[in-house]
Amino acid sequence: MNKKSLSEADIRSKFITPALVQGGKWHLMTQIREEYFITKGRVTVRGKVVKRGDGRKVDYLLFYKPGIPIAVIEAKDNNHSLGDGMQQALDYAEILDVPFAYSSNGDAFLEHDRTGGALQIEREIPLDRFPSPAELWSRFRAAKGYDAAQNAVTTQDYYDDGSGKTPRYYQLIAINRTIDAIARGENRILLVMATGTGKTYTAFQIIWRLWKSGAKKRILFLVDRNILADQTKNNDFKPFGAAMTKITNRTADKAFEIYLALYQAVSGTEEEQNIYKQFSPAFFDLVVVDECHRGSAAEDAAWRKILEYFHAATQIGLTATPKETREVSNIDYFGQPISTYSLRQGIADGFLAPYKVIRIGIDKDLDGWRPEIGKTDKHGQVIEDREYNELDFDRTLILERRTALVAAKISEFLKATDRFHKTIVFCENIGHAERMRQALVNANPDLAAANAKYVMRITGDNDEGKAQLDNFIDPESTYPVIATTSQLMSTGVDAQTCHLIVLDKRINSMTEFKQIIGRGTRINEDYGKLYFTIMDFKRATALFADPAFDGEPVQIYEPGPDDPPLPPEEMPTGGENLPPHPTTGEPPGAWDDPPAGKPTIYVVDDVEVRVATERVQYLDGDGRLITESLRDYSRRTVSQTYATLDAFLTAWNAAERKQAVVEELAARGVFLDELAEQIGPGYDAFDLICHVAFDRPPRTRRQRVAQVRGRDVFGRYGEQARAVLEALLDKYADAGLRSFESFDILKVDPLSSFGTPMEIIKLFGGKPDYIKALHHLEAELYLEEA
Repeated sequence: MNKKSLSEADIRSKFITPALVQGGKWHLMTQIREEYFITKGRVTVRGKVVKRGDGRKVDYLLFYKPGIPIAVIEAKDNNHSLGDGMQQALDYAEILDVPFAYSSNGDAFLEHDRTGGALQIEREIPLDRFPSPAELWSRFRAAKGYDAAQNAVTTQDYYDDGSGKTPRYYQLIAINRTIDAIARGENRILLVMATGTGKTYTAFQIIWRLWKSGAKKRILFLVDRNILADQTKNNDFKPFGAAMTKITNRTADKAFEIYLALYQAVSGTEEEQNIYKQFSPAFFDLVVVDECHRGSAAEDAAWRKILEYFHAATQIGLTATPKETREVSNIDYFGQPISTYSLRQGIADGFLAPYKVIRIGIDKDLDGWRPEIGKTDKHGQVIEDREYNELDFDRTLILERRTALVAAKISEFLKATDRFHKTIVFCENIGHAERMRQALVNANPDLAAANAKYVMRITGDNDEGKAQLDNFIDPESTYPVIATTSQLMSTGVDAQTCHLIVLDKRINSMTEFKQIIGRGTRINEDYGKLYFTIMDFKRATALFADPAFDGEPVQIYEPGPDDPPLPPEEMPTGGENLPPHPTTGEPPGAWDDPPAGKPTIYVVDDVEVRVATERVQYLDGDGRLITESLRDYSRRTVSQTYATLDAFLTAWNAAERKQAVVEELAARGVFLDELAEQIGPGYDAFDLICHVAFDRPPRTRRQRVAQVRGRDVFGRYGEQARAVLEALLDKYADAGLRSFESFDILKVDPLSSFGTPMEIIKLFGGKPDYIKALHHLEAELYLEEA
């Protein structure tokens, strides 16, 4: 066997895998994962096209035990040197937080020890002497300094329900780092995970392993929404079974081991209402606080008092948005996070949905409104003579036509996309949410008449609406479709199929903004949910420009007064900054609430309101906000990859597969199918790139085929081989490179009439000669560009 002629896959199957499993060293089914995907692949949105990119994968990920990864191996074919894969292996090892990285070309292994305890960081290991799992764990344990008790905790099994569900890579990192920290005696731990990335499941696995190992015997899990406690008890925490209870009716039953509690249920303003004090301060040895940014960080908050009462317990804070202000800091309380997984990273990895933003500016919001002297509202109240602006609307001044306009724009967008896409409309307050519900019913009379639950108000004071919350969340439940709310749905609502989030409320808090955005970031591919849209009427999305925000939108659109709310395919270039507040001059998102006290509320039904501006922006492949057309974006992206036409031509002509060049650009958001729709049909990928990026006049595929045939370049081939090449030219003219470069094309008429694929290849003398003939044909197609 000539090892140099083997592919990388052959090197893995014939040399690397046998070296791992020989003598039963590594268990093939439980300890070795080959071609292990770390990420799902970023979802890219361009116009109407939504594509998922390729996920990142490591050649081998080795586990000491299921859920405890310990090493990565990067394989190369034997034409590479032993260490050629090491840089890549180290990159993966850092991402996956594993202590050992290996590179191999089938001759031996190069090891890199990342534990910090090795005298020699890199060394060569013979193929038959790859370390066993026990050897690697022993070295890792020694570097960590684990004693027997610590080792028992850190090697405790994960919960496995038999379904094959395993934590994602960033969840494994959070779980294992937390277990490690607690085993080493740390008692204050903060985990930062973006909304939609599985904080509760991560917390469950942490608690399960600590509980099963005996390291923690009584655990309190605190939340601040009743729905969060119920969802946790019935879903992720269900395996705890009879050992678990939810504290209700302000009673403390001390016969359980796992306690779920709404913090309001165990604390109160009066001392006798503080139910948590029925437990001794040492009763719980682990307290986990979900969404810890919302109260536990403040020194005088009820959550903080509970945490201080159970000060001897290990405490874990979970948050999507660590709260850092001059007055409040949960980092000050919990310490720096031991693991962070941001919204930006979740979108880049393809675990979270990207989003477009439609910004709609209403004239009265932007310009303000001043009543004429003596003007009365619909109830006969004389309206105070002053300038009214965004700070007043739907708080002290209600413009009914404004509400109707917002409802009309929402409905117009849904009619242009899908009227049954789940939608959440965030309003200033409960009264505003009710008025918006009525306006949306009137804007959709057909569907509202067909089912009264098409539009519903889901707010804390409305039992009928709250009863429908589970149906809104359920992907299989059609109704409710549109939910109007103020605060209730801003957190804890796992709305996997929410396609549209409407902001018709001022949002001054980055924490609240991130939580609201998080209602739409979950992906559900089974129901076609890969991205979502934010429709912003209050310029709340100006917070995207805040350095504290960590995941920009894929698109922001501000249509004109008469434009549809659905974003167009071509976007004009423009700046990102919104104007300051028209009255105060303050930047958007920084405006104070109206003065305290209950003001007079005016309701006006005869003031005209219109749309003044609309705009769309979206993310490029690197996560940067752009406001340019697809053509401009494509030109810029191609130019970044190939500085000149000559550089592109060199890469194109050198490529074994031309389609690989196209796929590489597509991964960066250059969608040639979309460009073809704008430029015209029949153009080759090559011509689209040259035309858009380098201003070369394009030629159609049929023009290129005619030029090749005019040169009579197939004389060197036999009659049947020439006929095959002629048929391939026809396929290229019809479908382009994608089919032309695939062996599957040989199974399609009229090529299949020449025989099986193997028989056709033999007409050229074998596979290498057939591939050489294809390259010759491609060279002739692009001859004048060489």
